[in-house]
This record gives sequence, structure tokens and C-alpha cells, in this order.
Amino acid sequence: MKIRILIGGLIFSLASVSWGLCQNTIMTVKGPIPAEQMGQTLIHEHVLVDFIGADSISPSRWDQAEVLEVVSPYLSELSGLGIQTLVECTPAYLGRDPELLLALSEKTGLQILTNTGFYGAVNNKYLPEKAFALSVDELADIWVEEWNGGIENTGIKPGFIKIGVNGDSLSEMHEKLILAAGLTHKQTGLTIASHTGPALPARQQIETLKTIGVHPSAFIWVHAQSEERLENYSLLANEGAWISLDGIQPSNQKDYLKKLKFLRDEGHLDRVLISHDAGWYSPGEEKGGNFREYITIPREFIPLLLANGFTDADIRQLMVTNPAKAFTIRKKLLENN
Repeated sequence: MKIRILIGGLIFSLASVSWGLCQNTIMTVKGPIPAEQMGQTLIHEHVLVDFIGADSISPSRWDQAEVLEVVSPYLSELSGLGIQTLVECTPAYLGRDPELLLALSEKTGLQILTNTGFYGAVNNKYLPEKAFALSVDELADIWVEEWNGGIENTGIKPGFIKIGVNGDSLSEMHEKLILAAGLTHKQTGLTIASHTGPALPARQQIETLKTIGVHPSAFIWVHAQSEERLENYSLLANEGAWISLDGIQPSNQKDYLKKLKFLRDEGHLDRVLISHDAGWYSPGEEKGGNFREYITIPREFIPLLLANGFTDADIRQLMVTNPAKAFTIRKKLLENN
């Protein structure tokens, strides 16, 4: 079976929607690849984000052909900088568009991952109304179905689970999201990337996952750079969680250098992920508004790391080994589960 997508007069084909997965597999919008083919990876970026809210969002708010024209040069630029894979973190009801991502991947040659899940941060503005009435099992069923059958009848499968919680103690709704994500992981092996911020909700999510037998290594603490007490990085890295430092820009590189030095000196560089949280096309703004490029890490931050005692092996750990390990599809469960 082939999925054929028409965007801007061009036809893009999704070769097959019936995939057999081998060990160490990454799921891209074009299908599965061996983890060793992931290459240098940016693990938290955005192509398009629409902040209008779950009650108003619609794909009719953007023109896929225009987005393709605007965004593809930024993605093509990455190939010349040695980047092979981009993890696109825009969740459902915030502008997730798997067909657009497939078209961009076909046009630029960049490997792209998309996601399943619901985003509860910003006081649930981006949660669909049904999320509040559904049970944990019913939420998980929706996300598992996107894995089994593809997203929104496209045949395109998610490569990870994306949820979001507020930066304070977990609410009942947000505990439901992490439980549903945990159940989805147990059925699919997809890694959970949770927009979190401070350490408190990160710890609470990990403890919640453990109650249903999910190992902390299945959890990416997104926006961990928001945590001011660096020792909390060690606490959760020791548990096995991924520490994701997103938001690297030209103006804040020294702050990220400090955090990475701490994590390296504590022996946790093998649990760290880095990215820009850059992009993105904004529907409603002329030509998508101001787009932030994805170039600071390869052009500036990696040379800064090398100039401050990091080795080529350290860079490979951060840019190649860790992303492949974090996003490999594998059920990561506590013993006896």
C-alpha cells in the first residue's frame, strides 16, 4: 500500500504502511531506519507551531505548499552542516502536520521524526476537550492506534510520544497524561518526551511511570535547562532519565556550556541531549513570521565545546550516540514488568 500526498503541485509517496521492525529501530516520517543511520541529530526542533489553541486550530490555517517553500531552505542548510536527522516536537493540536513533514523530508533528504500524545502545558490550552473526559486507558488507546495505524489516516507513524505539563506540582490532568504516556510506551516502545522545565514535575513524572513498571530511561526531561539546581540533573540522570537541554541560541551558549561541564564532570554525558527548540512557521503571520535557524549548535556551540575541553568523542556522544539510544523503539521496563 502506498500513500500519495499532493503539496504545491508535487506528489510525495510514503512507500509502505506495513513495516516489520527490527531491533534498534528509529521511526521517521518515511518509515523505519536502523538507529545507526540516524547520524548527527537535533532532538527538539519545530517546523510549524500554531498557538491559537485546541478549540480553534485547523489545518486550513496554513498552506502546506507555502510552508514547504519557506521552511525547506532551513532544513536543506542542515545537510551541509552534517546534520542528518531532525526530531520535530510539535504535538497534536499545536500544528502537528505529518504530511508536511513527509514532504519536507522528501524534498530536503533530512530524516524527520514526528510524535503522538497530547500537550497539557500552558494550563491545558492545547488539550482537546475530549482529553478531560477520557480515562487514562482511553487516552493511551488513541496514541497506540496512531502507532499501529498511522496518524490521521496518513499511514505516517510517530517516532516518539510528546506530552507537556506545567512547571509546578502535577495536576490530576497532567498525571493522567504521564500515565497514558507510560501505558503507550509499554505497548509500543516509543520514548516519552515531556515538556516539563523544573525538576519537581520531572521527578513526579518519573515516580508515576515507575508505579506502572516503566523505567526512567523511557523518559526525556524536556527543557531541563530551566532547573537552577544542577545537582537535580545528577539525581534524575542516576535514575536513568534523559536530561534534555533545549533552547541553545547565540546569546546563551556560555550558560549551556556550564551545564554540560557539570554533567560531564559528574559522569552523566551519556544521559544528555541538546537542541535549539528553533523554527518555526507561525500561521497567521506573513510568510510564517520570523523563523529562527537551526544552525547555532553545528556552527558555534560545538566549536565552543571543543575549545573548552570537550573531545570529538564527547561531541559524537551528544550528537549521534545519545539521540540514537534515546529514540530507539524499545520497551524500557522495570524488572518483573
